[in-house]
Amino acid sequence: MKTKHLFACAVLSLAALAFTSCSDNNNTGPDQARLEVRLTDAPNPNIKEVWVDIREIQINTGDTSKWMSLQGIYPGIYNLLELTNGKDTLLADAVIPAGRISQLRLILGSNNYIIMKDGRKEMLSTPSAQQSGLKVQIQSEVSGGVLYRLVLDFDAAKSVVEAGNSGKFNLKPVIRVISFIPSGGIAKGVVAPDTVLTNIYAIKGSDTIASTATDSGRYQFRDIPAGAYAFHYYPTDTTFKSTTRNVSITLGQTTVIDTVKLEKK
Repeated sequence: MKTKHLFACAVLSLAALAFTSCSDNNNTGPDQARLEVRLTDAPNPNIKEVWVDIREIQINTGDTSKWMSLQGIYPGIYNLLELTNGKDTLLADAVIPAGRISQLRLILGSNNYIIMKDGRKEMLSTPSAQQSGLKVQIQSEVSGGVLYRLVLDFDAAKSVVEAGNSGKFNLKPVIRVISFIPSGGIAKGVVAPDTVLTNIYAIKGSDTIASTATDSGRYQFRDIPAGAYAFHYYPTDTTFKSTTRNVSITLGQTTVIDTVKLEKK
């Protein structure tokens, strides 16, 4: 069974350029939206690890007898206690019909367990969650051509319950929606040479909205508000010149920026 290694990511996470660029193929049509489902948690001081086996994610558009399984999900065993202090992880990136989402549910597998402070492993019993899924109320409209980000808080502190004096534990999940909003834009590209660490600032008017740095030449801005930007590139190697690109950020879309080639002074 695949175990997911979680990564730290801000809950924060497109563009027609003033020069030639090419867009990713993840844009949706007028009757479709994209939905990202992300998971985070609140800490529990008494338990070292809480592992939850997520197998499937489904949405309901109003008719409670009809559930649609999301494609593009990342099933696996997730340690909730790694998802604290602003960290989250991506569970699904799916194309869904435009319209209304009434509910979402998570279908769990059987490999749910906790690791105690002393290193003991205790399995968690979750019969109802495995059979019918963990339902979360959404009750929101989604528009075609827009990427929506749904962040769920799976509260480990309230969800792990000791079963009387048996020494066993039950998983009675407590999940709430932290946010369900249209994302901003995504812009990504490459700076050459890739050996030169370059700091990049997304400036809108006189305000710096976001900043990042290259990693082996690559960089990416996620979820920055729509609008016209000047991207400023500042190489840490001062023998190279700084440069600027004009970028128009579009809600819910991704643009790959042409390679920025640094020039010597």
